[in-house]
Amino acid sequence: MLLGAMLKDLQNEEAAAAALLSLGDIILLAEVEAARLPHAEGVGAYVSGAAQRFAQLASDEDWLRLMTVLEKSRSPAASCLSTMVRWSIARDGVDPAASPSGGCSCGGETRTAVDHV
Repeated sequence: MLLGAMLKDLQNEEAAAAALLSLGDIILLAEVEAARLPHAEGVGAYVSGAAQRFAQLASDEDWLRLMTVLEKSRSPAASCLSTMVRWSIARDGVDPAASPSGGCSCGGETRTAVDHV
């Protein structure tokens, strides 16, 4: 699956939640559950937002790390989603008060991820 198509699909909260569940990663599910609560988001909304935040805010180094993960992966789509969500969880957990939106790393932006792919 092309990255742009995957990011577009993840804009749908139901598709994003289903994609996360399809990974079968119980630890990541628990991390998403903990990360979404302070933002009053559903699982799908958090996952969708995580992919969009990565597409908008990730540094060149973050993108290079993602491309390296994808090259080595047997399941690139799953690895991509997992990497983006974990990046967002780590970024959101750094200092929620430091972000302009008061919590998540979205910075209050509402642009879509496919605008940046």
